Amino acid sequence: MARILVVEDDAETAEIIASALTGQGHEVSCVDDGRVVLARLEAERFDAITLDRMLPGLDGLGLVARLRARRLQTPVLMLSALGDVDERVAGLRAGGDDYLAKPFAVSELTMRVEVLLRRNREYPEDGFLRAGQVEIDLVKRQVWVGGEPVSLLQTEFRLLEFLARHAGRPVARQVIFEQVWGRFFEASDNLINVHIAKLRKKLERPGFPSPIQTIKGEGYRLEVE
Repeated sequence: MARILVVEDDAETAEIIASALTGQGHEVSCVDDGRVVLARLEAERFDAITLDRMLPGLDGLGLVARLRARRLQTPVLMLSALGDVDERVAGLRAGGDDYLAKPFAVSELTMRVEVLLRRNREYPEDGFLRAGQVEIDLVKRQVWVGGEPVSLLQTEFRLLEFLARHAGRPVARQVIFEQVWGRFFEASDNLINVHIAKLRKKLERPGFPSPIQTIKGEGYRLEVE
């Protein structure tokens, strides 16, 4: 069982979400005003949040940005009737972990929450991921290679984090695309190629080639040695 905070100002929608998540065995609390969420999260522990994009007082984008600024890493599924790509990208850039457009199928919402919960359970106790000479601070979102800091853009960080969580194992391109960019983007080999190439270059060091390897017919692998 997980504790989930539903942040939604529409009472009917909140009831639908709460009923679906309770039916999955979770404990659910509902809040209808973004201004009270920060205090609630600092006083209580939640395993995931569903967050409406349009809220009174403090909207979803502003709220999730403040959560991340305070280093609160509770996974957030953003919900919104604003379903175009630019709005979805804005939600992810603000710090959301996933984005679901309204109206949504309840089964998809519960599935996406389960994915976020699974990721959260894999969060290391000290907040760091390590693979060979690569070290990732998941809280401060900083990266080092061989002890030297590396500056990454947000998508590059998400890409490296995902590879690091599967270090030593090949990960298929389609899986990478869905987990890093999301299924609402049109899959593009060129998009992955460009980001992998940029990330490889940033991870290279004299005498230390990039740890990202191409596995023919399978995808990519982050080497652990």
